[in-house]
Amino acid sequence: MKAAQSRRELKHSERGITMTQQQNLAADDLVYTVVINEEEQFSIWPTFRDVPAGWREAGVRGPKAECLAYIEKTWTDMRPASLRRHMDAVSAQAKARLN
Repeated sequence: MKAAQSRRELKHSERGITMTQQQNLAADDLVYTVVINEEEQFSIWPTFRDVPAGWREAGVRGPKAECLAYIEKTWTDMRPASLRRHMDAVSAQAKARLN
């Protein structure tokens, strides 16, 4: 049994997460950080893990429920930032043609 568990831990460690960390994720007693990418999309990330490339911390940490509540309050437009900019430009061009 121990050998099988060691193999599982090695397999998960190779992917960057240990069995203990997986158990913590399942128990959900972790501290999370709210992260945001350059498209202004939000997510949460466990604080014991490095923030993935392309994401940065938004300055909010806490239990999952608190982080998700912050995101729900803050992230009011689900469209990626590049799409919002494009749609604004198209709208401005259409208005300019009408004038």
